[in-house]
Amino acid sequence: MAIDTVFLDELRQRTSLTSLFGRRSKLVRSGRNWKACCPFHGEKTPSLYIYDDHYHCFGCGAHGDAISYVMQSEGAGFREAVERLASEAGMEVPADDPQQVEKARVRQTLHDVMEAVQAVYRSRLYQPEGRAGLDYLQKRGLSRDTLERFGLGWSGEGRSLLKALEGKNITAETLVQVGLMRTDEAGRPRGELFFNRVMFPIRDRKGRIISFGGRTLGDGQPKYLNGPETDIFSKRRTLFNIDQARQAVHKGAQAVVVEGYMDVIAMAQAGFGGAVAPLGTALGGEQLELLWRMTDTPVICFDGDGAGQRAALRSCEVALPLLKVGRSLRFCRLEGGDDPDSLIQREGAQGMESRLASARPMEEELFGLLTAQERDPTPERRAALRKRLYELSQMIPDKLLASEYASTLNGMFFARYRRQKTGRGDVRGAVGAVGAGMAPVIPVSGRRMVAEGRGERLNILTAILLQYPEILPGIDRDYNGLSLPEPLSSIRTAILSWADECEGALTAEGCRAWMDGHGLSEAVRQVCGSPMPRQMQVEEGEDRLQAAMKLWWHFYALENLRDLQANVEEEVRRTVDILLRSSSESDETTKRALLAAMQARQAVLFALRRGESPELEEKGS
Repeated sequence: MAIDTVFLDELRQRTSLTSLFGRRSKLVRSGRNWKACCPFHGEKTPSLYIYDDHYHCFGCGAHGDAISYVMQSEGAGFREAVERLASEAGMEVPADDPQQVEKARVRQTLHDVMEAVQAVYRSRLYQPEGRAGLDYLQKRGLSRDTLERFGLGWSGEGRSLLKALEGKNITAETLVQVGLMRTDEAGRPRGELFFNRVMFPIRDRKGRIISFGGRTLGDGQPKYLNGPETDIFSKRRTLFNIDQARQAVHKGAQAVVVEGYMDVIAMAQAGFGGAVAPLGTALGGEQLELLWRMTDTPVICFDGDGAGQRAALRSCEVALPLLKVGRSLRFCRLEGGDDPDSLIQREGAQGMESRLASARPMEEELFGLLTAQERDPTPERRAALRKRLYELSQMIPDKLLASEYASTLNGMFFARYRRQKTGRGDVRGAVGAVGAGMAPVIPVSGRRMVAEGRGERLNILTAILLQYPEILPGIDRDYNGLSLPEPLSSIRTAILSWADECEGALTAEGCRAWMDGHGLSEAVRQVCGSPMPRQMQVEEGEDRLQAAMKLWWHFYALENLRDLQANVEEEVRRTVDILLRSSSESDETTKRALLAAMQARQAVLFALRRGESPELEEKGS
């Protein structure tokens, strides 16, 4: 029996060809696509290319989709291949139904009906009755080629579509099926859906017309109207211009999501062929999956007004549970009331290109959207904001990726809202003292000294900070930049929170009390152990701050030597700049920590220059 073609289309859409091939073949990136050695004939040089919905081998000619691959690679029959892929995709194959063949025939008939209607709409645009629509489109700057490329048309007055289709065996009931006619309370056809509107055909990934959208030229509402859900049209499963955009992206264009039909068309006419738009609804998960099949990192470019910002935030929230390593989003923020159409009309393609080039990663956009109105938040607002950022990061299923997002968002939070403690001290005197006694930075060999036990080193870095939290002002940026697993990531968040809220000295006792109060005492015990290992202790009589700082940087060098080398000169300049710009009210403890951090960094690098390992020996050994 035949399997429902709608089911098969969705199955193909949900199945990743790269995942299928990656199980047996090594994939190599080739531009925006992938290539691999063909599994159907022996070869040493990859000649099989994998696109979003099909593969093709230029060696043996093998060609097909996900179902074809399973059939060819495993010798499975059609239904067996479908059942296997459906099981992996969490779908249930419809039971055998003699009516499926008839349903498929009906759907094809509906596609044919839409093509016939499209021909009527297109012809009307160039007739006297469509003059207003044609004038509108030309005033918007659309060329004749663009009008033809997108098949734009005119609906007419809304009373003569059936008459225009005479001789094509198309009934009013059929027009109801495709969403072009309304029905009365008894279900009888009672009038056309579109009248006096510019018509935009909506196509599926294969280029078949599945619905229409119409724009009124007067004051009528709604300004844009889409056809209803039908047997061949689902708003959440397609995007306007998805068929042409797929081809453009395969040829190197950037996939860009904009808000409306005219934005897409203006973008395409300006050379941005990868533009698509949702169909009057918020960008949904199934639409994001369509985009990710085209490219790993599509760009979201919504209008610069409040509605555009809300749509961008909603897109982030929808995307987070779908993220995984290798796929994300970027966001292009337009200014004020701009949209892509108005921007291109004012500045041309170059203006749009510059905006797209400055698109920022999703984590930056998410942080920016959530903090846009938080200029000087209270402690309560800061706590609520950090909680919200953490909750959003935990929506990501991949725990490692979720931890990275939490760390990144946390770093942005503290970079913006970390309060500078105030006190008294002579800043210029401190800078002068350090400048006089500071040796020049000596470049270190590029060889990285990596010891075993990376996880243990991360534990030690955290344990040192819990024991000697007074060093935090000198190392917080580098500490926050480390990639930490749980529970170290949660401990770090708590440490930074405590330091941000603490009004007095940063002490081990105060830090432990904060951890206990936030349910992290057991996690801290596991990290630190008891008693504290001797190599992680500062001897009596030593300069506690300087010794603890050097201790921390020794272990940081083992974990992240390359960054330590690359950033030391930048950090020296930054520290001196901070001290010079500080007022006479600057905190003496913070200054001492910054100076100690500079000296400790240099001491570690000098030791490496002399060929010494930063591994610390047991005291007294």
